[in-house]
Amino acid sequence: MRYPPVSTPPLVAVAHGSRDPRATAAVEALLDLVRARGLDVRTSYLDHAPPSPVRVLAGLGEAVVMPLLLTEAYHSKIDLPGVLAAARRHDPRLSVRVTGTLGPHPLLLDALERRLAEVGVLPSPGTGVVLVSAGSSDPSANAVIAATARAWRRRGWYDARPAYASAASPSPAEAVRALYEAGASKVAVASYFLAPGHFADKVRAAAEEAGAHAVSPVLADAPELAEIIVERYRAALTDRAVRTAG
Repeated sequence: MRYPPVSTPPLVAVAHGSRDPRATAAVEALLDLVRARGLDVRTSYLDHAPPSPVRVLAGLGEAVVMPLLLTEAYHSKIDLPGVLAAARRHDPRLSVRVTGTLGPHPLLLDALERRLAEVGVLPSPGTGVVLVSAGSSDPSANAVIAATARAWRRRGWYDARPAYASAASPSPAEAVRALYEAGASKVAVASYFLAPGHFADKVRAAAEEAGAHAVSPVLADAPELAEIIVERYRAALTDRAVRTAG
């Protein structure tokens, strides 16, 4: 007897959103990698760009929702639950499983090194690296970036230090100068951003002015991120610890 294929719920990816068209293009490029692995992926944005998660979730009945955010902070802790509550009010039958954010994850260090290699920077004993995120008013989110930088030190760099584009210190320029003062012969800046936009542009300008040897492109469609998304999705289908709404 032949059985019909078991259907799986679509993955609704929820990105931050931006008015910058480069950001939307970067998100779609990443999600196209995930689609190429056979997943039914729907794109949505919390702000600044359509469609909204409420609109995308309408009529689905069941979905796995993944926040395309690099840290667990205000958007994943406050904004996303509010959006899902609105979606449930719109469709009380909706059942949603919510995965964790993209980061932290060990594969993100591989993705960061991939992007640095693209601008000619490889781990070396004389090269310091600054890990720059957007920054958050949530201290726990900033602490994750600091912990990621500490873990990165063990991969052959002179040192790795965190920096934040806003809401926390040190700034990218301060971290670049501090590494030079500590003795690094060369300092590179790793852009811990999913997509291009205001913060990535601001970081590049400030880092170059402070003397950074190179600034990496944003993560965008790094294949490691696609692997993380697929991993989170599969875990959501089997892991009872994943948050459930509905």
